[in-house]
Amino acid sequence: MIKRGTRYNDIYNYRNSRYFINTVKEARRYDKENNANLVIFAGACQSYFEAIISAGANFASSPARILIDFLDPLIVAEKIACTEKYKYITIDDIARELRDGTKGVSGVGANGKMKKE
Repeated sequence: MIKRGTRYNDIYNYRNSRYFINTVKEARRYDKENNANLVIFAGACQSYFEAIISAGANFASSPARILIDFLDPLIVAEKIACTEKYKYITIDDIARELRDGTKGVSGVGANGKMKKE
């Protein structure tokens, strides 16, 4: 958020969120063309969470517009990577492992990516 910004739903009150949004949209376009089944985590501290999720991210940071712990995105990525592909992971499955819970990270969820051989 820009320090003087007061309107949370105005993209111009965020320094970098428009770049996250554009990148998520482009990644989803690529995913649709190549059927890569991407799981996207986007955003940073005090990002425009709602717009990033609307753009197509599975998880995004800072729905409460707070500073997140730098390990939180890694914890989410690790959980998705180490969960069997048939199991669907929601933020509720991960929230207790995050420093600020769903205030720092939230999202719609994703299937795990681990394939057992």
